[in-house]
This record gives sequence, structure tokens and C-alpha cells, in this order.
Amino acid sequence: MDTAATSPLLGATTAQWLIQVSYLLTAFLFVMGLKRMSSPVTARSGIVWAGAGMLVATLFTFLYPGMTNYIWIITAIVTGTAVAWITGKRVAMTDMPQMIALYNGFGGGAAAAIAAVELYRQAMHRPGEESLTMVVATLAVVGGIIGAVSFSGSLIAFSKLQGLIKGAMRFSGQQFFNLALLAVTVVLGALVASGQDVSTGVVTGFFVLALLFGVMMTLPIGGADMPVVISLYNAFTGLAVAFEGFVMQNAAMIIAGTVVGSAGTLLTQLMAKAMNRSLGNVLFSGFGDTGGAAAGGPVTGSMKPIEASDVGVMMAFAQKVIVVPGYGMAVAQAQHKVWELCQLLIDRGVQVRFAIHPVAGRMPGHMNVLLAEAGVPYDLIADLDEINAEFETADVALIIGANDVVNPVARNDKSSPIYGMPILNADKAKNVVVIKRGQGAGFSGIENALFFLDNTRMLYGDGQAAANQLIQAVKSV
Repeated sequence: MDTAATSPLLGATTAQWLIQVSYLLTAFLFVMGLKRMSSPVTARSGIVWAGAGMLVATLFTFLYPGMTNYIWIITAIVTGTAVAWITGKRVAMTDMPQMIALYNGFGGGAAAAIAAVELYRQAMHRPGEESLTMVVATLAVVGGIIGAVSFSGSLIAFSKLQGLIKGAMRFSGQQFFNLALLAVTVVLGALVASGQDVSTGVVTGFFVLALLFGVMMTLPIGGADMPVVISLYNAFTGLAVAFEGFVMQNAAMIIAGTVVGSAGTLLTQLMAKAMNRSLGNVLFSGFGDTGGAAAGGPVTGSMKPIEASDVGVMMAFAQKVIVVPGYGMAVAQAQHKVWELCQLLIDRGVQVRFAIHPVAGRMPGHMNVLLAEAGVPYDLIADLDEINAEFETADVALIIGANDVVNPVARNDKSSPIYGMPILNADKAKNVVVIKRGQGAGFSGIENALFFLDNTRMLYGDGQAAANQLIQAVKSV
């Protein structure tokens, strides 16, 4: 962008000064917003702070010297805002992971589009016209490939979460194919960034292969690993935006991208740690598929059913009940009924806690979001490290739709794919009640040994219907 041009609204010097001040304010608002998002109590206000930062950056960018095409820009902003507002209001909380994946992909796609504009301009420049330096072109290429992978990979993640793509798609030699695909993409990118005259066809080939690599990288990953994948692509989007910020010499993009990229990277590490697996294992091991291989050792015993009326009595006379929500609760949209049940128990003097595993659900913090929507007080919600020691003193552990995060084979079966993964110690409660629609394995395809233990009883049925039955049972005691 021509910074020497005169701003149509203010003098160039005044406009540049206001823009830089606004970007400093934007950085402050982004950092404060992220800080407040670290706690459920202040997360809502953190989103408002970060949104205010984006608003400031957007408004003051209109003062940029040489800015044109106001009609197109305003039309795009209004259209995007309207679509986001409508979809944000209408999307169900159970579909939040899909929306996060989709919107994150759009961010990566926007960064890739910026790179494409600059690189196509480079490929089509006439003799005598100013062209990109090798450093700037390299930054554009790096941001372009990361953004393109984030865009196409996030679309595949969305499709898996939405059920449009069933399971993981693998073929023999897939990793070698992906490696070769990445190598060719990098070679084309290096050629584009080298400063040599290249055709627009080379630029097009570079972006097509980058998009294809994002697809092929995500297709083999199973649905149980989606929390890690979403976090990873979130980091990719941030990095892509930061790189393109350097290309555009836009401080707001650099700051926003760096904040998102670093936060996404940290979150990815935390998610992988919560599964006791490396990022490479998540991306390349082929684990996490629906209907995949079962755990190493055979599960002995049988599942023992129980009636809702008996569970109601058990919980009504308990001293402590720990509720463990999982994706099944989200699918059944049972969070409101579960909280209604817990309120009845609290009124009877029962101590109630909610235990949350970091990778429960289909995105980071999925269960926290659902419980917050239902109005569960934050002081009743505890993460794995806080709550695990309390299971031994719990009279009842109520499992609603959770599977792998409470599977005891992670502690004692070295042949299991999830061996070593930190789990919630629900099996150590005096009584375990599992609300489950059927007897099938979880999303990773691993049989849950918890369901066969002597202190475990199975309450079969839809999560919301079962919670409603428990409400009636407690009321009748």
C-alpha cells in the first residue's frame, strides 16, 4: 500500500499518527481480552474487550493513506457481520465445535488470499514497476501456505464434526504421499519467493497444492483427536495472519496474528499433553478414528443395567455426587436437565461437583461452554487436577456421555492406545452410574473397562430423557 499517498480523510502525517496510536490501543485490548478469557468468570467480558480491539483497528484503517474501494470494503464488512450475527444466534451449542472450525478456517483463508493478491501482483508486474523484495515475497509464501493449509484443513475438520465425512480416510503409503506433496509445494513456494520471473500458473499451482495438502493432512485424523486439530489450525491461522501483517506492514495484523498463534500453540500443547501424546502422534498415528481398533487386552465381565428410580434413590441419599459430562451430553442437549437434577440434589443437602477433562467434547472447553449455558456456577466446576482426589470420597460418579476420559485402561493396560493418558478417576467412586445410549465403544473405538466394573451400573437411554427420569425419581423420594 502506498504510504506516501494522501489520506482522503486527513493529512498523511496525522492519519499515520492516529493509525499507529490505534494499533497500540488494539494491542492492549487484544492482550487484555485474552487475559480475561483465561477464566470462565471473565471470559465473556474478554471477548468484548478483544472485539473492541478489532473494531478500533478496523475503523482507523479507513484513514490509511492511499485507501480506496470504500464501497467494496464496507459491503464486505456489513455482509460478514450480518452472516456472523445470524449464524452466531442460530447455531446450537452442540454445533459450536463445527462453527469454531469453520470460522477459524475462514481466517486462514483470508490470510492466504492476501498472500495470493501480492504474489499474483508479483507474477504479473511489468518491467520498471516496483516488485516485492525476496524477504517480503518469502513471508508472503510462508503465510500463504500456512493459511491455505489452515483453510482447507479446517473445512475437513468441520465436515468430520458435522458428520459429512464419516471416520478417517486412509490408504497405503499416505504419509509418503503427503510428504511428497508438501515437498513439491515448498519447491514451488521457493521458486515464487526467489525473485525469478514466474508465471501466474506457478503461483496457482503453489496454492492448489497447499490447499490439497491441508485436505490430505486432515483426512486421516480421527474424530476423537479433533480438539487438538482445531487448536493446531487456530495456531496456523494466527501465524498466517502475522506473516501477512509483515507483508502489508500492518501492525494490527502482526499483533493479532502473534497473539492468536501463540495462544493456539500453547493450547495445542495442553491438549496433546492431556492425551499424553505428542503432536506428531496425533497427526500421523492414525489413532482417534470412529470404529477403530479396540484396546489391547480383552475386557472381562458384563455391563449391569439399572433403572432410573434406583439411581434416583442412590443419589438422593448420597453425601457427594460428582458429575462427569462428555460429548454424549452435548449431542442430547441435556445440560439444562442435568443442572436441574443437580439443583434438586443440592436442595437436599447433597454436595455436587462437575469434573471436566481437558479433551472432553469436540473442542477445547466444550463442556465448560455447555455448563455455562445451563447456568452452572463456576465454583462447582473443577478440572482434572482439582477433582481427581475427590472421587474416592464420592458416593456416586454420574457419567453422562463421557467415554475415553474415564477409561481405567489408560492407567493399567500398557497395550492400550490410550495408556498413560491422564483420566478422571471416576472408577474410584463408591458407585458409578453411566448414562449411555447403547453398548458401543466411544469415539476412538476403544472398549471402556469402566462399564464392566463391579461398582458400575448402566442407565441406558438418551441423555436428556435419562436426566429427566432421574429428576422425577429424586422428586419422588
